[in-house]
Amino acid sequence: MTITTGIEKKADVAAPPAGARARFRIGRTAKYALLVLFLIVVLMPVYVLVVTSLKPPQDVNPATSWGLPLRWPWESVAPGGPTGFDNWSIAWEALAPAIGRTFLLAIPAALISSFLGSMNGFVLSRWRFPRADWVFTFILFGMFIPYQAIMTPLVQMKTGLGLPSGIGTLLIVHIIYGLPICTLIFRNYYVGIPMELMEASRVDGAGMLRTFGSIVLPLSLPGFVVTIIWQFTSAWNDFLFALFLSNQREGPVSLALNNLAQGAQLANYGAAMAGALLASLPTLVVYIVLGKYFIGGLMSGSVKS
Repeated sequence: MTITTGIEKKADVAAPPAGARARFRIGRTAKYALLVLFLIVVLMPVYVLVVTSLKPPQDVNPATSWGLPLRWPWESVAPGGPTGFDNWSIAWEALAPAIGRTFLLAIPAALISSFLGSMNGFVLSRWRFPRADWVFTFILFGMFIPYQAIMTPLVQMKTGLGLPSGIGTLLIVHIIYGLPICTLIFRNYYVGIPMELMEASRVDGAGMLRTFGSIVLPLSLPGFVVTIIWQFTSAWNDFLFALFLSNQREGPVSLALNNLAQGAQLANYGAAMAGALLASLPTLVVYIVLGKYFIGGLMSGSVKS
């Protein structure tokens, strides 16, 4: 004789039926299969870049771009001829100076525009001066003006002010055009900070700048992660501003990569593919290292006033 306890009866009642479990497994399998399919589609261009960069020039053919290399990357078609690894050497020699210049552009642009955007966001979220909403709206206009529409007056202004063509001018432009998005992100983020912290600092005699530096700024790490990643990527990948406001000798990596691709258009696709991979590595590393913080920062800044 078996005795069934009340706990066992509740467990039996709570257990899902076999049909529900089967549907759950099918749904989970379909979800993962769909994710794998999306991953394959996204990585297909990367696969073509990698395999083409490892082929010597004689083996590169658009008709067989999906095929694996016919020989090892260190082997050449003819004795003493170019190898697949030579593509990376050619790309590095062509892009190395420009990569260094682009770091000098992207890092300061990301840090300065993020800090200025945090100050703007704090003032616009916590200091309700007259027409504050109008000021915020005018700042946001910069996000919706196409860059192509202001290139001619921008070049004319650069020429009129006597600014040189190079990284310095690009740095100023990226800082200015990064302020609207940085201001928006920080304003929405600071709205979620409890007002009691501000009132406590005011009771202690702290002014606006001290409150911002001692209380608000230490809490702003998620917002800074988002804006720094955004601005770093925008400055690194920019081509339009670089084309109009710099030159080949003093421009960023996007211009150097364009020259490499045009120069290798008829001779060496592999070097162009290797250059594209080298140029994309810094932004890829940034997203791999800070990706989870980026998502968290976006969620933290999703509070709307």
